[in-house]
Amino acid sequence: MRILFTGVGRRIELLQAFRNAALVLNKDLKIYGADMAGTAPALAYCDYTRKVVAMKDAGYIQNLIDICIADHIDLLIPTIDTDLLILSENREKFEAVGTKVMISAPDKIRICRDKNNTSQFFVDCGLHAPMPVNKWQEYKAGYPAFIKPKDGSSSINAYRVDSREELEVYAGQVEDYIVQPFVDGREYTIDVFCDWDGEPLSIVPRERLQVRAGEVLKTEICLDEKMIEEAKALCGAFKPCGPMTVQLIRDKDGIDWFIEINPRFGGGAPLSMKAGARSAESILKLMAGEDVSCMQDIADGAIYSRFDQSVCIKEGKRKIKGVIFDLDDTLYSEKEYVASGFKAVSDYFGGGYEEKLWQYFEDGKSAIDDLAKELGYEVKGKNALKVYREHKPEIHLYDGAKEMLENLHLKGIRIGIITDGRPEGQHNKIEALGLDKIVDDIIVTDALGGIQFRKPCDIAFRIMANKWRMNYEDIVYIGDNVNKDFQAPQQLGMKCLYYKNKDSLYWYSGNADDKLQCVEDITDVIGMIE
Repeated sequence: MRILFTGVGRRIELLQAFRNAALVLNKDLKIYGADMAGTAPALAYCDYTRKVVAMKDAGYIQNLIDICIADHIDLLIPTIDTDLLILSENREKFEAVGTKVMISAPDKIRICRDKNNTSQFFVDCGLHAPMPVNKWQEYKAGYPAFIKPKDGSSSINAYRVDSREELEVYAGQVEDYIVQPFVDGREYTIDVFCDWDGEPLSIVPRERLQVRAGEVLKTEICLDEKMIEEAKALCGAFKPCGPMTVQLIRDKDGIDWFIEINPRFGGGAPLSMKAGARSAESILKLMAGEDVSCMQDIADGAIYSRFDQSVCIKEGKRKIKGVIFDLDDTLYSEKEYVASGFKAVSDYFGGGYEEKLWQYFEDGKSAIDDLAKELGYEVKGKNALKVYREHKPEIHLYDGAKEMLENLHLKGIRIGIITDGRPEGQHNKIEALGLDKIVDDIIVTDALGGIQFRKPCDIAFRIMANKWRMNYEDIVYIGDNVNKDFQAPQQLGMKCLYYKNKDSLYWYSGNADDKLQCVEDITDVIGMIE
């Protein structure tokens, strides 16, 4: 399943929620992040980075469509207000190439992009809203008042004003503004998530205890029945597709004054997910055509506080103290291992079947099972896979690899291997290659507790860095598989080198990722880390 997020920015928590949802549901998920500059911190948490033109560029939609076609994107999820209307208006173009867009209808998006329409919509739903005017001279509702852009977001250029004189000054500074009464009270956000048809699957009100630049820093889950019923009324009229974030203020008399509605994941939406609103899981189930029931097992009263964390977007020069290698197709040819295994299976069947097994393999078939069926060896064939997995392989390190590893040792650099696969088979490879005598530390991820510890899980990388007593930034990781090798070390802060190995079973001829430095020969590692 492939999901493209546009305007990823700092939405790391949101991406982590999807990553965790895929783990819980045991689904294979690849996350793509679109960004104009290629420097957004959330890109480090994507599997692939895709640079795009500016959203205001006439070619923006076609740019995204081309990405969706090339990468076979299943779902596109926008994350910022300025992206919503143009994506909604062009949703059918994406669907024509097989990409669903989680976006509400254009007429509903327009309601949200103009605060005049937003206030009237709340009132039409039977809710309270401070009604705006568009000229400061016409404002008669008393002070304090509030002035903000008609189509703004993130509290940018939004100000409280305490007098007519202040209002006149701010009106000269804020373009295309509205003025409305200032509502004093406690601020709340309601995170709503609906299915494709606008039926709510989760509704989570939470109080905004601390806010910075319009985004919540501290919040408390508050399952207020009145707010939940008010949100249901909004859903009935709005019919949001997927996420919707609503902001309101409850005054001292208990009246809820609705301020804003955004049909996207709000910045604090992952906090509601942590509390039990499994929106990311719901999306993966909806995409798979699975039944999604209303999930409202929410931790009422939970308080969440957020923090900033740095992400390296461009690696500088520094002394490297440790190098971790992938094994298969990085230090030796896995095709050589396959051929060695096929010889062992062929001998088990009586000999002379290596070419046929290899042909099955190249055709993408289950070589050993298919040969067993062809020979009528159903019973004997059950043991053939075990023969393949447990055989002592005849394999060799790539030319120059041994000398490169020895060179690293001479420079005082620690060497490790992190490899996926069944422990016995991987250890047989390591022994056959003599790596147990050259490498300092080796982790076979399956030996940690099963296949769930395979890359892109980061646990093996944490273990090795901890064992070496090194900072992540002092370690380089080298691998050949862009689908899984680099996500974990990049997020931890390790330098990564992509061995663009044309001999690899996972050879990827396209643009791997703008974030990755490449080497064409494994022996080039020495030059890259000096």
